[in-house]
Amino acid sequence: MHANVGDHLMVEGHTVGEARREGEVMEVRGDDGSPPYVVRWTDGHEGLVWPGPDAHVEPPR
Repeated sequence: MHANVGDHLMVEGHTVGEARREGEVMEVRGDDGSPPYVVRWTDGHEGLVWPGPDAHVEPPR
C-alpha cells in the first residue's frame, strides 16, 4: 500500500451493515509512502493505522 499526505484511507466494514470508515492521511511514517499512517477519521478522531487487506487509498477529491 502507498499513500501521500492528503489521500483518503477507506476501510470497508467487516460485517453486513457495518459502514465504511473514511479518513484523511495526515502523516506517512513508513518509507516511500508505506504504513503506518496517522489518519484523521471523519468523526474527528486521529490515530496511527497499519491498514489491513480491507483498506484502500484514494487520492484527494
